[in-house]
Amino acid sequence: MPAPTEFLEYVDRNASGFINRLKEAVEIKSVSSDVSRRPDVIKMGEWLEKQLQALGVTTKQVDLGKHEMSGHTLQLPPAILGKIGEDKSKKTVLIYGHYDVQPAKLSDGWNQEPFEFVEKDGLLLGRGSTDDKGPIMGWINVLEAHQKLGKPLPVNLKFVFEGMEEYGSEGLDELVIREAQPGGWIHGVDCVCISDNYWLNTRTPALTYGLRGIDYYGITITGPGQDLHSGLFGRTVHEPMTDLIKLMGSLVDVNGGIKVPGVEELVPPPTEEELQLYHKMDYETADIEAAAGGPVALSQNKIDVLMGRMRYPSLSLHGIEGAFSDPGAKTVIPAKVTGKFSIRLVPPQTPAQVEPLVRAYVEQQFAALNSRNKMTFGSLHSGSPWVADINHWNFRAAHKAVKAVWGIDPDYTREGGSIPVTLTFAESLGVNVLLLPMGRADDGAHSTNEKLDRSNYIEGTKMLGAYLYEVAAESSA
Repeated sequence: MPAPTEFLEYVDRNASGFINRLKEAVEIKSVSSDVSRRPDVIKMGEWLEKQLQALGVTTKQVDLGKHEMSGHTLQLPPAILGKIGEDKSKKTVLIYGHYDVQPAKLSDGWNQEPFEFVEKDGLLLGRGSTDDKGPIMGWINVLEAHQKLGKPLPVNLKFVFEGMEEYGSEGLDELVIREAQPGGWIHGVDCVCISDNYWLNTRTPALTYGLRGIDYYGITITGPGQDLHSGLFGRTVHEPMTDLIKLMGSLVDVNGGIKVPGVEELVPPPTEEELQLYHKMDYETADIEAAAGGPVALSQNKIDVLMGRMRYPSLSLHGIEGAFSDPGAKTVIPAKVTGKFSIRLVPPQTPAQVEPLVRAYVEQQFAALNSRNKMTFGSLHSGSPWVADINHWNFRAAHKAVKAVWGIDPDYTREGGSIPVTLTFAESLGVNVLLLPMGRADDGAHSTNEKLDRSNYIEGTKMLGAYLYEVAAESSA
């Protein structure tokens, strides 16, 4: 059942108002990993709840408690639950999104202040524009269109919006599991739709049926009682930074291969059916090099690159705390340094399987250094991978919606990123989960100059609405 013409026309007529709504959202500095910005994250949750309430959504703000971060005890941002429609003859769709964003500063290399929304050359620029405020605003736009047109929604909707996705979704799994029980806020939904990822390229819409999980680790090396002068202590003591660099360098090779024994071996080879999906994708190595901003692909074979992103694990080194990083030529020997790295997991890997392998390897490598420093290793946060059935009616509905709005068939992709709650929804609710992306591969989520194409925001709003009509029309068989 295609979306009504009056809905599509309303979206076009009200595009400027929808963009202003996104502007308001982007300019709230809801950085969940920054202690000083926690009030802004809470402010963003309250702003979002008011938007929903104004459009007829019944809401519930859930206190997720407190947590420790950077030596501070902080209130977790609230989860915002919502529901509209209780027609038992209609399907019920659960929508998930997150209202927190990654850190951003002008000095990172932005062309503008990252929390000042700018519309320029067909782009909507600002931190959170594509990840994940644009998609959330798309759903609100759909609600507005139906309210103003006096049209009932074709399905019942429930919402789960959180403010800690960029910092491990603390408290969310427990909430979802609890509210999925009989009598809970999200019990009895028929499917889940998440718009928190991106097309594989800049040309072809996508439906995503898999996500990599994550295990995020820290290695801390300590030794001296304080920072030391390298001219006085160089070559006289075991230096923590030297040990850490050796350990970090032992984890992964220059071609991306994980050197921790047993991690890669957990993953079976692809089936012929799966390989055909990669062959069909509208993708070239030039796409990943364009998105990366340089000719740095590990292979010129698109299948190798796609499987490296989607169906094999990866290990990435992220940074070192406690090391000298300011401009200049400081000659300190740091007394304590912590290296951060993560492994993106794929089915059938789980954090419980992988963490002991990594721990044993790191301890073995440190012992081989014969250093008198001390090493501690720990998992900072983790999430399991997820894969869904692409033949389910939820995916059929999304395919039809994409084709109706964009005029082409979507790619079916597995995404390299992680949204840990996806698997929690699937397992707790026992329903199909779909990722329906709004943005393009070059949007720069988590990077500088994050953007969402104006066309993706407006046509994406139409697509989200069309998806609801196609869900209503699909047989549940």
